[in-house]
Amino acid sequence: MNFIRQSLAPGLYLVGVPIGTARDITLRALDVLASADVLAAEDTRSLRKLMEIHGVPLDNRRILALHDHSGQGVQSRLLSDISEGKSVAYASEAGMPLIADPGFELVRAAAEADLPVTSAPGPSAVPTALALGGLPTDAFHFAGFLPASKSARRKALATLKEVPATLVLFESPRRLGACLKDAAEVLGGTRKAAICRELTKKFEQVLRGTLPELAERISASPVKGEIVLLIERGEKDADVSEIFLDDALKEALKTLSLKDAVAFVTEQTGLKRRHVYQHALDLQKEG
Repeated sequence: MNFIRQSLAPGLYLVGVPIGTARDITLRALDVLASADVLAAEDTRSLRKLMEIHGVPLDNRRILALHDHSGQGVQSRLLSDISEGKSVAYASEAGMPLIADPGFELVRAAAEADLPVTSAPGPSAVPTALALGGLPTDAFHFAGFLPASKSARRKALATLKEVPATLVLFESPRRLGACLKDAAEVLGGTRKAAICRELTKKFEQVLRGTLPELAERISASPVKGEIVLLIERGEKDADVSEIFLDDALKEALKTLSLKDAVAFVTEQTGLKRRHVYQHALDLQKEG
């Protein structure tokens, strides 16, 4: 594919890049990479390789490294370039910028300086894992990487125990077994989970089971690669009687559709949606 450099308006362009398979990049992302005056990346080698795969020329442009250890100098230079009327494209190592990514500080600084920021969106491991994991997706909570030490990790898990949503975590394969074991003890051994490994790559794999089952499986057969861990939401420790649930549903169904009534009562009671939904169906059958 031949790319002709286009004129981009001054500003910061966040470029979504593939999380695995190189062909998952969008045409607009390639256009931005081909046309931006200045290129910056969390990993300059990975961006250079991606551009080579798709035939996007550098045209004597350097790729500036922007990561946790690059300091304020690079960020200040990029903001200065935008102020001088240049277009700056930033790409993380994989996926969408700012999702567990150092580009956050750059975007915040650009916003505070009232400089234009836009996005050429692309893949992300979070929605990809949710789509494949088989756990509820009506609400999810992204918690990023948990602390490496056991005590800090267990404290972090304790703060997530009452979150009424599917938990989404990034985890190192070296710590995955310990994380699953701690999660089973802190969050409860009946919770279902899914290990989504090497998403969109050749050895993509999804392992499903309860937290103890997966902890035992990983202990016996460790895995490699990049991992997204999904953990089922827990039920609130609320004493919701069947009579109260029926009354709440009857009242909600007076003004709401079945779907909306179930969603409303689920949020109010903290019960699992499928339990509330079954009660709603039973009420409808009873007239």
